Amino acid sequence: MFSLTVRRHFMIAHSLPREAFGPAQGLHGATFVAEVTFRRRALNDDAIVLDIGAAGGMIEEVLAGLNYRNLDDHPDFAGKLSTTEALAQYIAGAVAERLREDKDGRELAGLDVTLRENPDAWASYALEFGALKFQAPEFERR
Repeated sequence: MFSLTVRRHFMIAHSLPREAFGPAQGLHGATFVAEVTFRRRALNDDAIVLDIGAAGGMIEEVLAGLNYRNLDDHPDFAGKLSTTEALAQYIAGAVAERLREDKDGRELAGLDVTLRENPDAWASYALEFGALKFQAPEFERR
């Protein structure tokens, strides 16, 4: 299995209104480093997994809709917890949607999204799909 990882960062505000989140129940900010790993069983005709520029562009498009936003007011998170794990799943699904439009992207085996909150804490979500047939996951509700 071959892989290509591209990183970008983004900043959000949100609250996690459940007792389990302690002080994070209140509105607070977070800066994430998003690492998206694209996986492929065999390299394409150009001996790559995916063009790095194209991969970065897809990620930037997805993160542009989140960057500097209060996720409590974001329509895609209405009635949902915006935990790091849930954000990783959301980003994976949104990147997968963009891959459907990319010839090489449709031949990928899957992708992984890791969101690093700081050097000592991160969460990931893995999305598997078969060549030419995959479906982005439904973002889970609370």
